[in-house]
Amino acid sequence: MFNNKIIFLTGGTGSFGRAFAKHVLSEYNVKKLIIFSRDELKQFNMQHDPFFSKYERKLRYFLGDIRDLYRLDFAMNDVDLVVHAAALKQVDTGEYNPFEFIKTNIFGAQNIIETSLKKNVSKVIALSTDKASSPINLYGATKLCSDKLFESANNYSGNKK
Repeated sequence: MFNNKIIFLTGGTGSFGRAFAKHVLSEYNVKKLIIFSRDELKQFNMQHDPFFSKYERKLRYFLGDIRDLYRLDFAMNDVDLVVHAAALKQVDTGEYNPFEFIKTNIFGAQNIIETSLKKNVSKVIALSTDKASSPINLYGATKLCSDKLFESANNYSGNKK
């Protein structure tokens, strides 16, 4: 599934992103792994990590935010597979900053979907959370909405991949 593919990883410098990147780089022969995140320090640290520096020819780092449709459009050229791990996740922070969670977790998901359809990406894997199954807080509710968007995107794909 990952061999000889160009993979676009949102939230690529987060805990899941780094673990996924390590796994994919060490177990598969990917053509390219694009790390997309908005944290330049984490990107810098990842680039200088001894493990990741071994794979520098296969890695590309894009600074950006999934809330920025134009940046996604620019960064997702020739991508075969998207792994969407970017999200705001701190439950308490979400209750105090609901607009930010909605913009990232819902509208950001919509941007990933729209760009993936436009770029004819063959597969999108979107991470969810157990908190989306019976949401009792804003974080869970935004991830439930995100899940519903990704599920319904299959209906919009038509003859696209």
